[in-house]
Amino acid sequence: MYISRLISILLLLVATASTTSISAQDKADSRMNRQEWFKQMRVYKHDFLIKDLGLSQEQQEKFFPLYDAMSESIMKAQRDSRQLEHKINHSKTQVNDLEYEKATEAVIETRAKEVQIAKEYYAKFKGILTPAQIYRLTQSERRFTREVMKQHSRMKQKHSND
Repeated sequence: MYISRLISILLLLVATASTTSISAQDKADSRMNRQEWFKQMRVYKHDFLIKDLGLSQEQQEKFFPLYDAMSESIMKAQRDSRQLEHKINHSKTQVNDLEYEKATEAVIETRAKEVQIAKEYYAKFKGILTPAQIYRLTQSERRFTREVMKQHSRMKQKHSND
C-alpha cells in the first residue's frame, strides 16, 4: 500500500537520524536532519490527509497553509511546556511544591491553549472543508499517528530480529 511504503521510508529516516552520534558537529547535523525529518513528515501527513479526507486541489491549496500554521502554534505551546518540565525533571536542586504546582498549571494551561488554537482554526476550516471533512479530520490525524506507530513498531521488531 502507498501509505505503508511512505511510512516505512519515514521511519527509516527516523531510525537513521536517531543513530547519529552527539558531538557538537553532529548536534548541528542532527538538528538539520530533524528539520528535514519534520518536513518529510509534513509531506507524508499531507498526502495521507488528502487521500483520507478526499481533498480537492482547491481545498488543498487553501487548507494546508492554515493546517500547518495551526500545527506550528500547537507545537510551540507544547515546546514551551516541555521546557518547563525539562527544567523540573533535570533540576540540580530539590524541587519544592510551589515549583511542582507551577509546572502542573503550565501543563494544564498548554492543553487549554491547544484547544483554543484548534477552535480558532476549525472555524477557519469551515470556509474550506465540508462539515464531514472537518468532522473526519481529527479521526484522520489519529489514524495517521496509529499508522506511523505501527510502522515504527514493525521496524523496531525487524531491527531487533536482525
